[in-house]
Amino acid sequence: MTRHNANLFVSCFASSMVFLAATVVHAAPPFVTDDPEPVEYKHWEFYVAGSYNHEADQDEGMLPMVEVNYGVLPDVHLHLIAPVAFAHERGNSSHYGYGDTELGAKFRFVHESKYVPQIGTFPLVELPTGNDKLGLGNGKAQVFLPLWLQKRFGEWTTYGGGGWWYNPGDDNQNFWRVGWEIQRPITDQVTLGGEIFHETAATRGETGHTAFNLGGFYDLTEHQHILFSAGRDFDGPSHFACYLAFQLTL
Repeated sequence: MTRHNANLFVSCFASSMVFLAATVVHAAPPFVTDDPEPVEYKHWEFYVAGSYNHEADQDEGMLPMVEVNYGVLPDVHLHLIAPVAFAHERGNSSHYGYGDTELGAKFRFVHESKYVPQIGTFPLVELPTGNDKLGLGNGKAQVFLPLWLQKRFGEWTTYGGGGWWYNPGDDNQNFWRVGWEIQRPITDQVTLGGEIFHETAATRGETGHTAFNLGGFYDLTEHQHILFSAGRDFDGPSHFACYLAFQLTL
């Protein structure tokens, strides 16, 4: 990459990040659906990301959102997301401040073989560090208990599964999330994929929704990557979401 192209890329990325006010993704970036594959033992993943969610009368998200994963043991990585949240409801003031902190640990307990997929789990805890009165957090701790599977078929990789969210709070209710993703390298640097996922209602009196995302990865170097996705609902409330991140792997 030439110096001019590198400067142009940095400028474009910074502009995109300013555009992307964000929400928690709870996922395997850049998708909502996760996989069972942990970071390799004694290796790191760092993300600086933004995501944006739009519904009919509100916009919310995170900008920036810092994610760190570390392979603390073979088949186990520890996980942290520290976000700055944004919330705006039509007719009201906008709010910006620290959001809910996400902690987790991914465990792979079955390795992939010719006929058997990888299988693992990735429990998450959302700590109520954001101001829920300003729309920057949930106000109570949330817990996600999932099961994830992954299988490769030649150049194709597919993964998915789902789990149960413990979601306390006034008018909140526990809910389920399930999803599936498929992806394939297009060039030596570009991988593209898509997912479909469904969530049952997280709030009393509302309905669940089914959505899709299209996205992928662009490898700048062996250790530097751009991740991106965007999608919307098939049914349920009208909803658009997008995600952009810079990833460093060590």
